[in-house]
Amino acid sequence: MTQILGGRSDANIAFDDLCGLLEYLGFDKRVRGSHHLFRRDDIEERINLQKDGSKAKAYQVRQVRQVILRYRLGVDDNDG
Repeated sequence: MTQILGGRSDANIAFDDLCGLLEYLGFDKRVRGSHHLFRRDDIEERINLQKDGSKAKAYQVRQVRQVILRYRLGVDDNDG
C-alpha cells in the first residue's frame, strides 16, 4: 500500500497486487471479460481495472489512490 500511496511508480504496480489490496480493504470483486470491477457499499465510486500486461494501468492506480485517500481506507480499521 505504501508504494501505491507514494505515487512515485504508478506504472510499475503489479495488477494482482492492486486487486489484492482492494480486496483486503473490503471491496467485492466481479470480473466481466477483461474488466475487474470493485465496489464497496460505503464507497460511492466504482473501480474498474484492466491489466496492462502484468501491470496495472497507471491512471487506474491514481484512481485507486484517490479513493483510498478520500475515504481514509486502511486508517482507523476502516470504520471511517
